[in-house]
Amino acid sequence: MSVLDRVSALFKGPEEFDLTSGGIGKPLFFLAMPIVVTNLFQTAYNLADTFWLGQYSTDALAAISFAFPMVFLLISFGMGISVAGSVLVAQYTGSDDPAEAEYAASQTVTFALLVSLLLGGLGYFAIEHFLDLMGASADVLPLATEYMEVISLGLMAMFGFAVFIALMRGYGDTITPMLVMFGSVVLNIVLDPFLIFGWGPFPELGIQGAAVATVFSRALALVVGLAIMFRGVRGVQINLRDMAPDMVYLRRLVAIGLPASVEGMGRALSMNLLLFIVAMFSDPVVAAYGIGTRVFSVIVLPAIAVARGVETMTGQNIGAGKPDRAAKAAKLASQFLFGLLTIVGIVVFVFPEPIVSAFVGADQVNADKVVDIGAQFLRYVALTFGFIGITRAYTGSFRGAGKTLTAAAISVLMLGIVRFPIAWVAAGQIGEAGIWLSFAISNVIGAVVAYVWYQRGTWRDGDLTGPDIDIDDEAVDATATDD
Repeated sequence: MSVLDRVSALFKGPEEFDLTSGGIGKPLFFLAMPIVVTNLFQTAYNLADTFWLGQYSTDALAAISFAFPMVFLLISFGMGISVAGSVLVAQYTGSDDPAEAEYAASQTVTFALLVSLLLGGLGYFAIEHFLDLMGASADVLPLATEYMEVISLGLMAMFGFAVFIALMRGYGDTITPMLVMFGSVVLNIVLDPFLIFGWGPFPELGIQGAAVATVFSRALALVVGLAIMFRGVRGVQINLRDMAPDMVYLRRLVAIGLPASVEGMGRALSMNLLLFIVAMFSDPVVAAYGIGTRVFSVIVLPAIAVARGVETMTGQNIGAGKPDRAAKAAKLASQFLFGLLTIVGIVVFVFPEPIVSAFVGADQVNADKVVDIGAQFLRYVALTFGFIGITRAYTGSFRGAGKTLTAAAISVLMLGIVRFPIAWVAAGQIGEAGIWLSFAISNVIGAVVAYVWYQRGTWRDGDLTGPDIDIDDEAVDATATDD
C-alpha cells in the first residue's frame, strides 16, 4: 500500500460506514478524525494571527488577547442555530427521512445568515465600548477595536462557514468540510504577513491586516460550502425552495438551539470576564493569557472533535431508536479522551517554555517575562487536560440527544459558578496564579458533574423527529422540553 493510500484510509465518508449499527469505535474514529484536522485548520487561523502579530508588537499581541474572546462571543450568540440544525439533520438522517433533513438544513442556513447580519452590525457599533469596559489599556484599545471592526463586518462569512461545517457533520460527512477548511487556512496563512507587515505591493495594515486575511479566507470558504450544499453531491443538500423563512420552523430551531447559544455565550462571557480580571495586571500577563488560551485551543482539539462525533452518533442513534448505542459511544469517547489528554498534559507540564516561546518574538519588549508567565499558566492547568475530555464527551452526547439545556447548564456551572469566582478571589490573594488555578479546579469539577448527570439517563428521551413529517405547532412544542 502506498503512502497516499495509507493517508486516504484514515478518512472515510458516511457512505462507507453506518453510525447506527456494527462496532462503535471504528465509525467514531472515522467520524472524528476529519473533525480533528478541520478544527486544527480552524485553530490555525488564530495561531497564524497570534504568531505574526507576536512578531509585529507586544501591544498587537495583547490586543488579540482581548479580540479573540470577543469574536467567540459574537459567534456564540448565533451558534445555537447551527447546533440545532446539526442535531435535526443527524436525527432525521438516523430515522431515514432525507426530505426533513434537507428542509432543516435549508432553514438553518437562512436564519443563520440573517442572524449573523444582525449580530455583525451590533458588534461593529458596540465593540469599542465593550473593550473599554473590559479594561483594555490605552495602547491596546485602538488596536483591538480595529481588529474587531473588520471581524464584525465579515461575521456572515465566519458564521456561515461554521454552519456549513455543522450541517455536513450532522449528516455524517466530516471530510468535505475538512478539505474546504484546508484551502481556506492556507490562503489565510499566506495573506497574513503580506497584509500585516505590508510586504510587496500590499500596504502595512498591522492588526487590521490579520482581520482582513481571516474574513476574506472565510468568505471564500463559505461560497464553496454553499455551492457544495446546493449541488447536493456530498453531504446534506439545501434547496432554494426550502429557504423562504419559516417562522414556525424558527421556533423549533430556537427551542433546540437557544440553550446551545447560552452555553456558547457562557463560555465566551467567562473568557471576557476573566479578561476583566487579567486586565488588572500588566500587559505581559495579558499577552501570556492570550498565548495560553491559544495553546489550550490546540490541545483540546481532539476533545472537541470526538465530542462532535459523539454528538452526531448520538443524534443518529436516537433517531434510529438506539439510545444504548449512543451511551456506549459517549463512554468510549470519555475514556479515550481522558487518557490521551492526560498524556498530552504531562508533556506540556514538563516543557511549557518552548511552547510559549514559539509565539513570542525574541526582540519584543518583555519577551522573557511573557514566556515565564505563560509557562506558569500552562503548568497550573496541564495536568487537568484529561478532565476536559470527559466533560466534552458527555456534553456532546447531551447535545446530540437534543438536551442542549443540560449541556448549557454544565458549562455555566463550570465557567460562571466555579471558574470566575475562584479567579476573582484568588487573583486578589496570590496574583495572576489565582487565575491559572481557577482553570484547573473548574476542569475537574466540570468533568465530575457531567459524568454524574449523564448517568441519570434523562437524555434518552431526546427524539426530536416526531411521528410526522409535517411541521406544526404541536411538533414544535414537543421539541421545547428539556431537562
